[in-house]
Amino acid sequence: MKARIGLEIHCQLTTLKTKLFCGCRADYRKMDPNTNVCPTCLGLPGSLPRLNGAAVKTALLIAIALGCKSPDVLSFFRKNYFYPDLPKNYQITQLDIYGPACVGHDGQIKVDDRDVRISRIQLEEDPGRIVYSGASEKNLETLVDYNRAGAPLVEIVTEPDMESPRDVRIFLNLMHDMLENIGASDASLEGAIRADANVSLEGNNKVEIKNVSSFHDLEKAVGYEIMRQTNNIENEIEIDKETRQWDEKRRITVSARSKESDTDYRYFLEHDVPWIEIGNACDMLRKDMPESIATRRQRYTAEYGISDQVAEILSSQQYFARIFESARTDENSRELANIITTDLMGLLETRQKQADSKLGSAELGRLVGAMMDKRITRTSAKSALQSMVRDGRSFDDIVRESGLGTVDDESKITELVGSVIDSEPGLVNQALASPKAVHYIMGLVMKKSSGRADPEMVRKAIESYLDSKRNDAPDQ
Repeated sequence: MKARIGLEIHCQLTTLKTKLFCGCRADYRKMDPNTNVCPTCLGLPGSLPRLNGAAVKTALLIAIALGCKSPDVLSFFRKNYFYPDLPKNYQITQLDIYGPACVGHDGQIKVDDRDVRISRIQLEEDPGRIVYSGASEKNLETLVDYNRAGAPLVEIVTEPDMESPRDVRIFLNLMHDMLENIGASDASLEGAIRADANVSLEGNNKVEIKNVSSFHDLEKAVGYEIMRQTNNIENEIEIDKETRQWDEKRRITVSARSKESDTDYRYFLEHDVPWIEIGNACDMLRKDMPESIATRRQRYTAEYGISDQVAEILSSQQYFARIFESARTDENSRELANIITTDLMGLLETRQKQADSKLGSAELGRLVGAMMDKRITRTSAKSALQSMVRDGRSFDDIVRESGLGTVDDESKITELVGSVIDSEPGLVNQALASPKAVHYIMGLVMKKSSGRADPEMVRKAIESYLDSKRNDAPDQ
């Protein structure tokens, strides 16, 4: 039986400064509980919402990136429900039930060879957070932190066009990269991008999976749910239309409640938020849209000769792609791309580390040029790169002060090889009997030179030494 899987992706617009309908900080993280609040985001009587215009622009950028259409006029609705972390007892969101009113609708994104349709993209406010405190379930306390209440959020709803957990993983990874590429969200922040899944099997009821902590767990939850529904159908057990949660410990989905319908939320127009006329805003935003990841990847392979694998990694992250473009020359493109994807990304794996980095693109270009000219070894380059990221020192100063330049003097390398072999006399016979021992000797020489010796000169010096021993050996 074929599975039909749709996703609801909730993306916080973390690059904005303030919440969606008030002036409180959008970045609520690392703040004491319930300190990032005001009468508006707490829903106190008499308070009125004031729409964040930058949030509308960012949401429209997402709609454009996903090939969505946008209406001429945006409107907001109240979604009524009670939950402890929703202080107003309703959420201000958008609704297309009376015609297009959300920031985007009818888009699509390609996942491998399949087009996944985007049903709608709606701008809404995030609720607060439920925090559980206690050493065990017996003394567990449930607390509410309203710092997040009102944070700007975009919900991206797909049609049920995915058929496997793998499709889900690929789609979420694409969304992650796209949202970062256009500067909408920092996916590395806790809770910045969350996703729910709707799963059904050929004409049976749809089951929603909520409250999954990571993309990895959502993939597992979808796989389990497909298996559970398949077993129920084979045993003629009806699939209930319900909301289920992912139990991380038992690695299963468990029933949470029956699934609500739109009528249960009693939607009605939010009269305190004026309608927004879009006009030619989308046309203006398209002119400033960053290059898409797919286009950038194709350009890297076609124009710069970078391998498909390296181009895919490099093009998907805006920060590193920007450094690459700044430091690139016609001669260093491939080597620079390799250094960034294999070394620099490991040093700057989070947005915070990228923000704190002191590395200049010009200095990175000098480092790569020195490697290509064999003035520095790859090992020494990695050491220099760490210092450049941490301290912002120039490449030339680091090499001069730290002595990282390549050892390429033939007499010094011959001396290094001789000292290593003299320290372990048995190495000669091993190397004469097995070529693998030559690599071991090379490793010892590179270690003794702190990675500075020219590897090719070291190899030639070892082979020359072994040839002399072969010639000295008595004829049998």
